[in-house]
Amino acid sequence: MLSALFRKNRATTTPAPDGHPVLDAGDTPGAADAAAWAAGRRDALRELVAEHGAITVRGLGLRTPADVESVLHRVAERPLADREAFAARDRHADGVYSSSAWPPSQPMCMHHELSYAFECPGLMLFACLEPPVEGGATAVADATDVLHALPAGLVDRFAREGWLLTRAYNEGIGATLGQSFGSDDRGAVEAYCRAHAIDWSWQPDGSLRTRQHRHAVVRHPVSGRHCWFNQIAFLNEWTMAPEVREFLVEEYGADGLPFNTRYGNGDPVPPDVVEQINETYEALTVRRSWQRGDLMLVDNIRTAHSREAYQGPRNIVVAMADPVRLGLPGPQTGREAA
Repeated sequence: MLSALFRKNRATTTPAPDGHPVLDAGDTPGAADAAAWAAGRRDALRELVAEHGAITVRGLGLRTPADVESVLHRVAERPLADREAFAARDRHADGVYSSSAWPPSQPMCMHHELSYAFECPGLMLFACLEPPVEGGATAVADATDVLHALPAGLVDRFAREGWLLTRAYNEGIGATLGQSFGSDDRGAVEAYCRAHAIDWSWQPDGSLRTRQHRHAVVRHPVSGRHCWFNQIAFLNEWTMAPEVREFLVEEYGADGLPFNTRYGNGDPVPPDVVEQINETYEALTVRRSWQRGDLMLVDNIRTAHSREAYQGPRNIVVAMADPVRLGLPGPQTGREAA
């Protein structure tokens, strides 16, 4: 039925046995037409995202972040501000940002955007303003498939305990306090932490360390599907390039890494578990090369995404919308650590 609807409105759906569907928007000539095209198909687009977890639209002619903002407002309920970022982004408009600052030669492993936050985006939009020369795909993986493919014992433990994210805000490494919390003021940072169930401690040198406890397995708020929803592997020390990890440990100590993850009871996550999670993601990864003007819509709860290494310029604009609160495991404090 949805395919018929898109054909009627000058768009076709390409079968995708290897992953999510690709829609042809019929070469809309400009941003205004792209916004109108999206507005006229909003419900159908959202149904396709709900059905497949992700869709790609080609032919919209998106050229600037403002074009992406126009489409965002036609297909989403409410933009979401980027908070608690682990890497710097440039803000283009409400809910619209540059890709995270991350070395082109290093892939970003599979993750769900802001899965460690009190409020995360339910919908992600990725738009390609300039494709890379080689690589650089924003790949995806179905979170329910990942959940079923992981060893039952591993899933059971994380489902029972949740996971911990620890962060150290060291000068010159990762996002700044202002980029993560919207302010450099200590009082404002502490108020944010209290409101978002994040424990914090200020170090003698004035730097900040935080700790937050989150669910690792969640039920999708619409479909009810159980999803492996976290950043346990991506933000773990054993996913870092060995030389980077060694430098950071030498410079800041094992407890001063910019981010790390643990079991919900505080036990370290061993390298073999991190490797197993990443290998499971890789086995279920669907990748499609970017073309200029492409738009990809992703259900952020159901579908994990990654960024592969690339060569040449790459300009992918990211938009976040439809905030979701999934609840927190056990009593949450948001207090200053003793």
